[in-house]
Amino acid sequence: MTNRNVTQQDIQAAIRELGLSGRPLCVHSSLRSFGWVDGGADTVIDALLAEGCTVLAPTMSWHFEVGPPAHLRPVRNGRDYEKWDREHPDGAGRDASLIYTPESNEISAKWMGAIPVVLLQRPDRQRGNDPMGSFSAVGPLARELVHEQTARDPFAQFRALAEHSGSVVLMGVGLDRLTLLHQAEELAGRNLFMRWANDANGVPAPVYRGGCSAGFTRLEPFLAHLIRETTVGVSLWKVLPVRETVGAASEVIRNRPEITHCDDPECRDCNDAVLGGPILDGF
Repeated sequence: MTNRNVTQQDIQAAIRELGLSGRPLCVHSSLRSFGWVDGGADTVIDALLAEGCTVLAPTMSWHFEVGPPAHLRPVRNGRDYEKWDREHPDGAGRDASLIYTPESNEISAKWMGAIPVVLLQRPDRQRGNDPMGSFSAVGPLARELVHEQTARDPFAQFRALAEHSGSVVLMGVGLDRLTLLHQAEELAGRNLFMRWANDANGVPAPVYRGGCSAGFTRLEPFLAHLIRETTVGVSLWKVLPVRETVGAASEVIRNRPEITHCDDPECRDCNDAVLGGPILDGF
């Protein structure tokens, strides 16, 4: 552990130490966790690319969400429709005219952090076609990783990552930021929650996504045998192989559904998820 500035060489050394050079990596990150990085977020991305990695990161844009159409309201969906209708008597959501395209650089920056924001601004980046839960990538496998991600298939990028023996790197963040565990929920038999965003014609359409992830930290003891760690600056990195992690986590969730519940007994997302998620028959 050191308090000196982190350099590109430090990050490259960590990637080599972990045996990740040339691999596709999904990065969940807190730039602040490093202490200080010379060159900021660009340096982190440049270091990974210099080691031959493809960098995949969440670039979610929740402000594209619109209100729930009357004919698309499944039960047990982590959503209080009556509250929505009271607060939006005209049926409008945020800016109901917004239409997402993968060419957009819109991102929920406060929640995503500096590294995804900078990655999204790179001219060669590729972005998934998911209006709320997109992932974006740069590097040799960028298009291959994200081109099948859509609103109805929000975790296609993880299947592609697994096919290429990819890993997730948690840079200074915990398992509550690990989106891959939502895919594990789905593989365990839970339906994903339904939300809504405009399609290319401006018509509200279903968007499938996970719910509350605050309870995912409870899975760490069951994944500990898969986790490798190192420290870069003062940032603790945890590395997990995608295929093995999603397999192990889905088995635990299948056998112990309550394990993903957060500390709030009234959390509607968690309560509905533990019961299996929304009832989508007919939708």
